Amino acid sequence: MHDAGWPDIPFEPWQETCAALHLFTQVVGKYRLAHTPWLNHSWHATLYVNAEGLTTGLVPDGHGITVQFDLQRHRLVGSCGSGETAEFALEPMSVATFDARFKALIAGLGGSPRYHRSPNELPEAIPFDCDTSPRPWDRDAVSRFHQALIRIDAVFNEFRTAFLGKVSPVHLFWGSFDLAVTRFSGQRAPLHPGGIPNLPDDVTREAYSHEVSSAGFWPGGGGIAEPCFYSYAYPAPEGFKDAQVGPDGARFDAGLGEFVLPYARVRDASDPRAALLEFLQSTYRAAADLAGWDRSALECDVGRPGKPRAV
Repeated sequence: MHDAGWPDIPFEPWQETCAALHLFTQVVGKYRLAHTPWLNHSWHATLYVNAEGLTTGLVPDGHGITVQFDLQRHRLVGSCGSGETAEFALEPMSVATFDARFKALIAGLGGSPRYHRSPNELPEAIPFDCDTSPRPWDRDAVSRFHQALIRIDAVFNEFRTAFLGKVSPVHLFWGSFDLAVTRFSGQRAPLHPGGIPNLPDDVTREAYSHEVSSAGFWPGGGGIAEPCFYSYAYPAPEGFKDAQVGPDGARFDAGLGEFVLPYARVRDASDPRAALLEFLQSTYRAAADLAGWDRSALECDVGRPGKPRAV
């Protein structure tokens, strides 16, 4: 699977569909958030890549409910512990229509369709049920995006195995609409200034309570006009922006305060997996070395199938 072709996913042709998918995931993510006990760094609210698309995992509501974006069949599918399922088509529609259909789906499965009604981390937070503008649905672009996520998720998870310290799952944050994996030094971080649009500062400050080196993937938008990988440190150590990282094409974006690597550079590489791992590893090393992390205590060999970790 690592060697399979990485699909072309230029942002501009599907940016309106991408915006629709982003907002649809916010609706479903808000449902998970409302019914799941708080976990450190908001890890309880995220979505996960699977073979069909994106899933909530099991939400403790009703008999236990799982919601899945099937991005191959283009369906929103709900299932519950009593054995019932429900679904509706992912197709051109407004956010308000999606919100209404989703609430009916959850109620039909015996759940409580109760959640905060406005999006987060967007400059214009129109309540879901008031967002009646028509939204397109480019089936081919969505399917290719999912195929890209499958490949990226695999490399991110491989990178995750080489760390003994605290490290996040590989998960999709529906607020910023990025797939991410985060390593922690174990040391407290200075109080985050907050100020993220339509996100309570106490949520941001809890998310960045400890030093991190975080990497992820955006499909585009938010100041980036193309699909990109990113990597940043909080707090950013002195000299971080001037660190030498790879592969060719990686650069520090002063506006974002992060290293970025265009997805196209990875896709076009002779070995996309190796190119992405180089970016993940070199940006992490820059953050950890400059911030004085105890790397010898935090790192380990990359995990391999069927091989227990040496002790």
